[in-house]
Amino acid sequence: MTTAEVKQSAEQKMAKSMESLKSALSKIRTGRAHTGLLENLQVDYYGNPTPLSQVANLTLIDARTIGVSPWEKNMFSVVEKAIRESDLGLNPANSGDIIRVPMPALTEERRRELTKVVRTDGEEGKVAVRNVRRDANEQLKKLVKDKLISEDEERRTQEDVQKLTDKYVAEIDKLITQKEGEIMTV
Repeated sequence: MTTAEVKQSAEQKMAKSMESLKSALSKIRTGRAHTGLLENLQVDYYGNPTPLSQVANLTLIDARTIGVSPWEKNMFSVVEKAIRESDLGLNPANSGDIIRVPMPALTEERRRELTKVVRTDGEEGKVAVRNVRRDANEQLKKLVKDKLISEDEERRTQEDVQKLTDKYVAEIDKLITQKEGEIMTV
């Protein structure tokens, strides 16, 4: 393994950690409705747990309401039950041809709880990035020990990996600040 491969591997893993964080943050509810909130909700589809997006069409009716249109008529009650029993705190209303899911307004207390969740997710993202840095540095030390690279080359590559780490940590901080702003906006 070369230093370039170590750097490339580290950058790919850091990017994956970043994507994972973005995915986690997209599931945290702000005051506005978005279909991503329900897409991965599991519903019982003929005995198999299936993501809601695979048994129904999800649309935005307005800024605070999600529309769910199951593709099969007999799925209406199953989908409605799955939404109601989820930990999202939503109360769907079946109007015959579509299930309307209004987004309740967030209280100040709930907003503060959500910002704590966002910060925790952000910290976990930073830890994941730092773990990638640690692994890359260990690989570099092994290369030096096996006399495949020089100590100067190891030091330069470690500095590059540190710059990557700083870049991703700064992006995570920016994402967290942005998400907190969304949550606290009334």
